[in-house]
Amino acid sequence: MAKTVQKITLNASRDIPFNKLVLSQSNVRRLKFGVSIEDLAEDIARRGLLQSLNVRPVLDAYGAETGQFEIPAGGRRYRALERLVKEKRLSRTAPIPCIVCDRMGEISAEEDSLAENFQRVALHPLDQFRAFKILRDQGAGEEEIAARFFVATAVVKQRLRLASVSERLLGIYAEDGMTLEQLMAFTVSTDHARQEQVWEALQQSYNKEPYLIRRQLTESAVRASDRRAQFVGLDAYEAAGGGVLRDLFEDDGGGWLQDVALLDRLVTEKLAAEAEKIAAEGWKWIEVAVDFRYSHAHQLRRLDGVEVELTPEEEASVGTLTAEQAKLESEYEGADELPEEVDARLGEIEEALAAFDSRPVRYEPAEIARAGVFVSIDVDGRLAADRGYVRPEHEPMQVGSEDLQEGETGGADETAFATPAQRTVITIGGDQPEDDGDDDPIKPLPERLVSELTAHRTLALRDAVSNNPQVAFTALLHKLCLDTFQHSAPGACLEASVRHVFFPAQAVDLKDSPSAKAVADRHEAWKAELSKDDDALWDWLASLDDARRAALLAHCVSFGVNALYEKGDRYGGPGVSAHGVQQRIAQADRLARAVGLDMVEAGWRPTVDNYLGRVTKPRILEAVREAKGDQAAQLIDHLKKAEMAKEAERLLEGTGWLPEPLRLADSGDVSDTPAEWAGELPAFLADGEGDAGTDESEPHPIAAE
Repeated sequence: MAKTVQKITLNASRDIPFNKLVLSQSNVRRLKFGVSIEDLAEDIARRGLLQSLNVRPVLDAYGAETGQFEIPAGGRRYRALERLVKEKRLSRTAPIPCIVCDRMGEISAEEDSLAENFQRVALHPLDQFRAFKILRDQGAGEEEIAARFFVATAVVKQRLRLASVSERLLGIYAEDGMTLEQLMAFTVSTDHARQEQVWEALQQSYNKEPYLIRRQLTESAVRASDRRAQFVGLDAYEAAGGGVLRDLFEDDGGGWLQDVALLDRLVTEKLAAEAEKIAAEGWKWIEVAVDFRYSHAHQLRRLDGVEVELTPEEEASVGTLTAEQAKLESEYEGADELPEEVDARLGEIEEALAAFDSRPVRYEPAEIARAGVFVSIDVDGRLAADRGYVRPEHEPMQVGSEDLQEGETGGADETAFATPAQRTVITIGGDQPEDDGDDDPIKPLPERLVSELTAHRTLALRDAVSNNPQVAFTALLHKLCLDTFQHSAPGACLEASVRHVFFPAQAVDLKDSPSAKAVADRHEAWKAELSKDDDALWDWLASLDDARRAALLAHCVSFGVNALYEKGDRYGGPGVSAHGVQQRIAQADRLARAVGLDMVEAGWRPTVDNYLGRVTKPRILEAVREAKGDQAAQLIDHLKKAEMAKEAERLLEGTGWLPEPLRLADSGDVSDTPAEWAGELPAFLADGEGDAGTDESEPHPIAAE
């Protein structure tokens, strides 16, 4: 016989006047948590009570009902209703929907209170994201949604951005296939196809950190902190139709500019416009580029201008600012931390005083007419106009020169270069990045790359030699001995000289390297002390003590250091021979050992721009394998070259790995004799394939109106 199923009877619902309800001591909720009573009251006032109160009759001492009802489940709702009553927005006798439970039943009031809160399941975050999106699609604005649910507008923006991620990725998140942090990282891009592509690529990698997702989604964009973006301005870029990627979950520094081609065009246009303004000063030529290479003006003479003096008004401003600065610094001398407004004011004063220190320089009109200007962008994204450089072909001719052109007077008549109809020739150009997409097995490094790497090494070696007078003295004496005992020299007072070696091939980051900055700072410091008068210079040198004399000697000798690789001339031409290149590298190794050169300590790190993006995939894998082992190389060997180079840069960070041209040979003493250098060049210096993309785009001169 079938067992009879007992039917369930639910408690009836009834409306009870508010003034008949009281809080129960059986409510298990003791701590404040979740939405505030005030916000809950406002929500009830807007949409009404969405959930009835759970109540039980209050009995007197004899077990009879008193007409009052206690609330073991729904205390927060009761307090919210009570607030509305106190504010006279709800009548004290307003009927409240309630579920009345049997007080004499088997289930206690405490259990009801616990069950109501324990059995409640929080909304899945994805359901919340999608619900916000539905409200927006129904016409509610972000501020309105935020007001309805008592959250910040930024929170609504974040939820809506999460809901806009690819539906496929949202499905993976719903099934716990990715974390919320990973989903948040995908919101920096609105390209669903790219989002899915990045997620697929991550499945093949051990590293699925959110930062890597963000980096891959923004790899083709430019940060708003980039100097080009700072120079153009975000408003101008967006006004031109450029899109900006923003991260609503982390500080993105202003976001990422998506349209790099548009940004570069705006940069070029603004630089050209600024060059036109400078051209009105009467310069003979102006070269315009986002950046110029290290020693780009090494063959040019720099004009000696006169700094414009401060006006009486400006001098008064400097005095006022200096006094205010001294007063503030004195008042807060002993403070552990400056007040925010004081710190801001001191920053303003320092900036204003720095502007007064950077005075414009005045040049003679005749000098301006033969000189030029380099116009670029500095590291802070501001216009950099480096004025007053004279090219050799524009130097004034000496009296009696046979090279005078028709119409030129020569000698002291410098006005020959200042023709009234002269137009400033503006040249707009820049270096194009090289692209080596060769995925074939390992080949010798491209010659241009080796030249760029050895330019880094040469600068670091110069800095090291300049800091080691003993080695510099030995190197100079060695050179003099070679000239004296192995070569014939024509009679002269002293033929020994240091020829400043410049770099025909160099990476864009060379001039910003620590070695370049150290050499430049040291050079400017010595230059400020040296007299331009020949006799005065001799007297000054004679007055130096031995330590200062040795330091200056080391500095001068260092400029003759040449550790550059270049293609040797095999046919007896005027260039350096292949043997000469071998001997140069060998001597550079010996010099590097003498000064203890370490390119890692000198600041060189393998990056996509300076090495990894310039070599083949096998070369990239070889670098990772040498630094981190076979297992690390296997983790990235499936990636395309661009992704592989980026991952390799991360893996090589901090390992101290160096490519062959920057390593110090481990061999012992290296002789300078030809016998020691018989044989072929090392593999990385040999003539080989892969030397592609070395042609640079030619600049295009235009005439300023």
